[in-house]
Amino acid sequence: MTLRSAAPDSFDALPNPRGGAVRSAELALAEALLAFEQRGESTAALVRASHALRVAGWLSAQRFADALVRLSPLAAADPAEADSTRPVFGAALRDFRTALERHNLRELACSPTLFERYRALCSHLADHTPGFTIAFEDLALSARPVPPVSFHAQAADRLAHLRARYERALLPVLRSQPDTGSAAARAATHAALDELDAVLAELAGPDPYDFWRLAKACTKALRAGGRATGETDARRFYARCNLALADHARGIQRAPRSLVRATLALLWRDYALFGAAAEDADQVEMLHDYGLTVDWHVAGTLASEMLWEAGAVQAQTISASRSALTRELGVLTVNAHAYEDFLQTADAAISALTEHARAADQPEKADPSEALQAGDAAYRLGAAACALGLGHVALLADALGLAWRRRAHAGVSTPAVREHVIVGAPAASTLERTAEALRAMLHKVAAGVAPPAGGATLAALTRSIEEGDA
Repeated sequence: MTLRSAAPDSFDALPNPRGGAVRSAELALAEALLAFEQRGESTAALVRASHALRVAGWLSAQRFADALVRLSPLAAADPAEADSTRPVFGAALRDFRTALERHNLRELACSPTLFERYRALCSHLADHTPGFTIAFEDLALSARPVPPVSFHAQAADRLAHLRARYERALLPVLRSQPDTGSAAARAATHAALDELDAVLAELAGPDPYDFWRLAKACTKALRAGGRATGETDARRFYARCNLALADHARGIQRAPRSLVRATLALLWRDYALFGAAAEDADQVEMLHDYGLTVDWHVAGTLASEMLWEAGAVQAQTISASRSALTRELGVLTVNAHAYEDFLQTADAAISALTEHARAADQPEKADPSEALQAGDAAYRLGAAACALGLGHVALLADALGLAWRRRAHAGVSTPAVREHVIVGAPAASTLERTAEALRAMLHKVAAGVAPPAGGATLAALTRSIEEGDA
């Protein structure tokens, strides 16, 4: 089970004391907040912040900043308009500035606190933009490829029976509220959740990319985090699974992409924020199958986690006051020691990835275990880049890890499983081009230059993952 941050003034996750900082964005947000409080114009400063975040590859944060940009004219409009908008805009701007200064990219993507602010911003925008909607996964999975996911073929009568069981258990879950009601009501809700879990377990098929396997993992994460009852996104997830069961019963083979993204984002959320423990190993493997990584947390008690967070704040203060301990990579300011550590990790990972990609071009020597090792190397690189603040590198490395995972699963699948895999393994040439693009980005980083965005390479890799390539 994952841990929560213990400090009462913490945001969502632990701060990242050795993480990179986009100082120009932080300064621009400070300027925007001052202008807002003085009832001045904040749009120009917010545009600068958005641009800096895009250049750094902090894409979820950029998406949040863009929402602030779009709403800023309304917050500064005539009093009749601004009075309803200003409190929402001001709260979002303050929390976003706080989160950005914690230098934790996973928190910026997955923070429930930030998302609620983002949802409120977008709700006000929707009043002026008909049809404008937003979901948690839009922020959490920004620019990330998501593979197609299947429904394992099953007998119609079995599906009808399982759906009837699911629907009976669904209603008390949808009506439940967190930690309220009598003991009997809470027990009934837990019994209903147990039944939903049991149905999903029976639905799960052998395909690594079977939707019900993913849904079962999501319910486990929601319950471990205490979010299975009362939360809007959790209720929506359970209700949409019922609709997916109807699709499955009609013979539809592929799960809706929007549902897959929503399920994956909910599964990732608490692990991204709070890390994973040894007992979460299966969940972490599932996340790796979908191109997502987490940290393994080491704090065993609330007291030790509070101590760690206090040390993190001290480390950030020291780093900010001693410029000799930092390096500049374009708009990103990084801790010098973390930068050197990253280069060592990256050198080993990229060498392994290049070798694996060249070997993958020889089908007679294909080895699923080699593909898993290549995926793990990509994820090590992606996690290290994320910790340092190299958003573009992290995104491309994680996508490459996902591509290798799909290649590994395609290699070990039995004929019965392969029958239900919709998209096969990405081509070896795509893997090699991506490894070379990552190598070029890392050469820039080693030279003290900001790496460019993945651009065409990420787009090609995304197509190979989401659509398949010849």
